[in-house]
Amino acid sequence: MSVRYALISVSDKTGVVEFARSLTRLGFTILSTGGTARALADHGVAVTEVARITGSPEILDGRVKTLHPAVHAGILARRDVPEHLRALSERAIGLIDVVAVNLYPFEATVAEPGCTLNDAIENIDVGGPAMLRSAAKNHAAVTVVVDPADYRRIAEELQSRGVTSASTRRELAIKAFAHTARYDGAISGYLSSLDAEGNRETFPRVLTRQWVLRQPMRYGENPHQQAAFYVDSDPDAKPVPGLLAGLRQLQGKELSYNNVADADAAWECVRGLLAPACVIVKHANPCGVAVGADARSAYRLAFATDPTSAFGGIIAFNREVTAECASAVSEQFAEVIIAPAFDAAALDALADKANLRLLAVPPGPASNDLDFKRVGGGLLAQTPDIARISRSDLKVVTKRAPNPAELDDLLFAWHVVRYVRSNAIVFARGGATLGIGAGQMSRLDSARIAAIKARDAQLSLAGSAVASDAFFPFRDALDSIVEAGARCVIQPGGSLRDPEVIAAADQHGIAMVLTGMRHFRH
Repeated sequence: MSVRYALISVSDKTGVVEFARSLTRLGFTILSTGGTARALADHGVAVTEVARITGSPEILDGRVKTLHPAVHAGILARRDVPEHLRALSERAIGLIDVVAVNLYPFEATVAEPGCTLNDAIENIDVGGPAMLRSAAKNHAAVTVVVDPADYRRIAEELQSRGVTSASTRRELAIKAFAHTARYDGAISGYLSSLDAEGNRETFPRVLTRQWVLRQPMRYGENPHQQAAFYVDSDPDAKPVPGLLAGLRQLQGKELSYNNVADADAAWECVRGLLAPACVIVKHANPCGVAVGADARSAYRLAFATDPTSAFGGIIAFNREVTAECASAVSEQFAEVIIAPAFDAAALDALADKANLRLLAVPPGPASNDLDFKRVGGGLLAQTPDIARISRSDLKVVTKRAPNPAELDDLLFAWHVVRYVRSNAIVFARGGATLGIGAGQMSRLDSARIAAIKARDAQLSLAGSAVASDAFFPFRDALDSIVEAGARCVIQPGGSLRDPEVIAAADQHGIAMVLTGMRHFRH
């Protein structure tokens, strides 16, 4: 009986000892290199150094050890081609049936503060990707493993069948090619982000990213469009706390493209509020936002902003949904409810709404590193709009300064307005929105719509605070919001007509503060 070889050479040694023991019990001879060979030997696993089958010791500080015909021929030989097998026999080269390799930690290395170009270069793996690509190419016969999470099932399949199935080998080969593609993309991205002095810039000259299909959508924004939901490729296959990609769907029918887009808008807005909060989103815009003593009271206040638009909306909470909250929400039709968690009683209360989608998203502070927008033949990339404003950042420019309660309302409105499509106007008071004007070509029209929304909801705007996502180009929008009842305004400033707008604010006797920062959202 010919020798069955398994080649193991890993940087991440999680689970590798038990995997090697399992293969040894199944009759495999373990080939290994360097640190992996020592780690296995230290735990009593019989190991054959690769140098023994190549006849060539590691050289160049380990840069060359597996780049040899005795390794790659043993991996690449087709078992169904007699000439291949004869060539191996003539050269006394054994077949390698299992290749377990993961690569030098390049991404982790360059993420470290103080990483030098030399550190990065030394963590570019050469032999590892070559072995993975060889094994993945020949997956008709070779089992290739890049993820320690796959060790157990491979060992179990070998134990029960003697070989891995063709479907398993194909799946693992695809995973290996994706792994090496990500690895090469990370190297390209890092090196092409360095300027002439070796300083790292935000935007590389070559942008290579990898996303993994989470699920196909029933259709896109419209039924005649196809769509799918992809998530950032995570080398640890763990969802990033705080981001929508980490969602678990607990109930309801399949998510749609629009569900996911609106859910992200709602979740991003609500998770930035510290007090118990609720955000209701319709067609990518918040139509109601509020904080309260608990999730239920926050929902009541958010819903009151615009009950008409809230119908069929996406509802997000930053606290666990309880039975009391679920009961309140169930009085209206909603497409999706998002929260960090739902207690058992809440799940029971909503169980009869079979189509209602319940999404649990782990809380956390993470944000995307870059935001993208596809354009014809290209891609726009930018850093995310995550800058925050505190009281100390505000510049009072009117004769009357806002009082502490008004400052609270201004900062709340300022948080909400960043999630409203431009041009955006938000009226708020007491930790709740009162009227939201979104997506108009004129800021004056947004101001008028926000006031109309409040009137339709029978909400008074007297004494309210208003946030504008960008400066007032003319005083007309300011006059409109003051006429509606506003007593204080927060806006970026920066218009040529700032003096005119500030003078108008003083004329009306309201307070105005400038942030020096705008929040366009297109």
